[in-house]
Amino acid sequence: MSENTVFRNCPATGIGSMPGGDAREAAKTVAGSFGDGEGMPYLAELPARGPGADMIGRTVGLLAELYGHVEPSGWRISDRPGRDTRRARSWLGEDLDALEEFTQGYQGPLKVQAVGPWTLAAGLERRGGEAFLGDLGACRDLADSLAEGLRGHLAEVRRRVPGARLALQLDEPSLTAVLRGRVRTASGYRTYRAVDRQIVEATLRQVLGAAGDTATLVHTCAPEVPFALLRRAGADGISFDLSLLTEREEEAIGEAVEAGTRMFFGVVPGTDPASGRLSDPGGSVMGVRTLWRRLGLNPGTLTESVTITPSCGLAGASPGYARAVLAHCGRAARSLADNPE
Repeated sequence: MSENTVFRNCPATGIGSMPGGDAREAAKTVAGSFGDGEGMPYLAELPARGPGADMIGRTVGLLAELYGHVEPSGWRISDRPGRDTRRARSWLGEDLDALEEFTQGYQGPLKVQAVGPWTLAAGLERRGGEAFLGDLGACRDLADSLAEGLRGHLAEVRRRVPGARLALQLDEPSLTAVLRGRVRTASGYRTYRAVDRQIVEATLRQVLGAAGDTATLVHTCAPEVPFALLRRAGADGISFDLSLLTEREEEAIGEAVEAGTRMFFGVVPGTDPASGRLSDPGGSVMGVRTLWRRLGLNPGTLTESVTITPSCGLAGASPGYARAVLAHCGRAARSLADNPE
């Protein structure tokens, strides 16, 4: 299945995380916001539940033949699946149960998320307390385990929602820091050496490739998104915070769009604004229109190339604001389609 088939009817979506700890309420909100051709529903993440529901812990629960436990400093690799790994898997099971309940008969695009190999390597500790990032051999083993775990995860989602056309999102907020040598060691006094871009690209290609014919995208809410690298690694889409974009990166976006890469523009704040109000939908996508003009791209291609999202996850939002944001993304996408110029 080509990415165009999966992304064709997804003018809007969310990033992944939602506020609170009620899996059924989160699944109901997401399915209700995007379930009828309004966008792409997704498997909600609820990090407020604690360790095991957090970004790193949730993905540790997906790993094949690798396990983790929680230390005061964060997640650390284990020899066997203990309480923390079991908790992560249990919460994921609850989320999948809720997703299945609220997507009965659904046949549109559906997104699942996991931490990508480099953010995982930066955030998961080896037995000695240092991150996997300090040992490239260990990073390879971690990527192998992640790829195998994702194959199983995607198969499980297909079993539960058989009519869905799946998309896999890898969350890589630490990717730029890995490339730039900015990830700090456990002591905090030094940083890990920058990883060669070819190694980073090859590892991402391997993990994205585990999705098979499933559409893929990479999300980062950090500055300096390596658009060209992600495109070469095989990502069908790139998700990012538009407000962090600099002119230096614009040319790479134009090249990616012309090559068929889907752009997931984060344009709506992920936490409640001080004013308590969202801007009008047309105003939220004004920056997208402006960028398209500046790049000399055909406005008529906007709906073929763009999905509207919040700027990042909604875990820090109030429940009411999270519901409003998802609905607002759908309205902003319609505004873009109705008035591309």
